[in-house]
Amino acid sequence: HLAHLMLAETAYESMHLDEILFIPSGCSYMKDESIIVSAKDRVHMLGLALEENPHFALSTIEIERQGNSYTCETLRELSEKYPDWELYLIMGADNLFDIETWKSPEEIFHYAHILAAVRGAKKLPDMEEKIADLKEKYDADITLLPIRHIDISSTSIRDKVQNGLSIRYIVPDKVREYIEKHQLYIQE
Repeated sequence: HLAHLMLAETAYESMHLDEILFIPSGCSYMKDESIIVSAKDRVHMLGLALEENPHFALSTIEIERQGNSYTCETLRELSEKYPDWELYLIMGADNLFDIETWKSPEEIFHYAHILAAVRGAKKLPDMEEKIADLKEKYDADITLLPIRHIDISSTSIRDKVQNGLSIRYIVPDKVREYIEKHQLYIQE
């Protein structure tokens, strides 16, 4: 959706990155697979969303992997495949409060510099305290991104489609058209 694209563009510009690699999740142990559209549809929609930005790229690394997808494994694999790359992981800052429950958080912090976008209900002092804690525990490298919070979520998009509401101006037009054409997110 557009908030993710804006976040990626902000990270690209503010951190002077070479490229932003979008990785649709494979088999997520954190999500109910019954509400997720096929990998083929997700890859196609992401390709449509990224096609006009020359510094955005798409990787199917997690979709190609068998079994559950874990961020630590994706970062390890990218690090092995591209040893000269400095990896950054872009996430919502609210995820910093849960990241220690993820598989091998120490590996995540080892392989990637975290770029955290302030979003959700967490207050800046709470985030700064959490960042200090993670830096102390894991020697984590975490930067807060300067982006205004935009309240768009994948869940809200699915809910809107399910209820027959417009998602215009929330997702790129080509993605919206694809969702409508293929009647995605409509449960019978």
